[in-house]
Amino acid sequence: MASTTKTPIPQNDNVAHALAGAGGGILSMVLTYPLITLSTRAQVESKKAESNFMDAVQKIVAREGVSGLYSGINSALFGISITNFVYYYWYEWTRAFLEKAAVKAGRVNQKLTTLESMLAGAIAGSATVIITNPIWVVNTRVTTRKQDKEADVESGVPARSKAPSTIGTLMALLKNEGPQALFSGVLPALILVINPILQYTLFEQMKNMVEKKRKVTPGIAFMLGALGKLFATSVTYPYITVKSQMHVAGHSDKKEGTIQALSRVIREEGYAGLYKGIGPKVTQSVLTAAFLFAFKDILYEQTVRLRMSRASRGVTA
Repeated sequence: MASTTKTPIPQNDNVAHALAGAGGGILSMVLTYPLITLSTRAQVESKKAESNFMDAVQKIVAREGVSGLYSGINSALFGISITNFVYYYWYEWTRAFLEKAAVKAGRVNQKLTTLESMLAGAIAGSATVIITNPIWVVNTRVTTRKQDKEADVESGVPARSKAPSTIGTLMALLKNEGPQALFSGVLPALILVINPILQYTLFEQMKNMVEKKRKVTPGIAFMLGALGKLFATSVTYPYITVKSQMHVAGHSDKKEGTIQALSRVIREEGYAGLYKGIGPKVTQSVLTAAFLFAFKDILYEQTVRLRMSRASRGVTA
């Protein structure tokens, strides 16, 4: 007779954490991608760009159809899956290393301290930026592609030219600008590592507090993830704007560094220019993070069970 005892789920499977993070990222991005399109276009377009949310949606749909709201989603889904896989793998690896160090040091509480959470986030975030920056450069180019002439755009004439594919955009970028263009904006992206550091540190500390009183359910994880991301994105948004503008810098003759880009935006548009598109971006970021944390624990358990089942049958991953 088969045992009905539930096998406890180990929490130190780095690959399972990475796969769950990738899966959660894909699901959450599919649900929120139109907000990414609106925010990214607002960040890189001129100060005359439409700021009203519904008007912006209507203009995109009128020019490009509903599919315009999903420009670049293929590269975005590929990017988020790689980004989250790399991030969660290195974050969990670093966390396990620090927890083992705490055991060796004889520390009673093996939970990560705030400083250790920030260190784990910094290591994971830096590795992720270097590996995935080329993917996001291509995604930003596709998302912000120019349809016909600016006069047509402003007059509301529907675009008729076929949208460039992700591969087509990549090949054109390599041909016209060289491989170094794939690392445009990498400096502000590295600075933006502080975003997940703030997000995950706040999430981990709030989670530790909740766990002292009750089990963290997907609903609670949703709320904690939303709060962590709201704080992190609000603090780092000016650099998010600059990073997006540097990703599309190849479309102009301007080659700017991070400080020059910040100064230019402030000079031309005031400090408000650093926060273009913040409404849809914060909404998207908060919802994405909330859905991600809600999905991740469920996906992690299912991934571990699948890997354990395959291992028990002698099937190699």
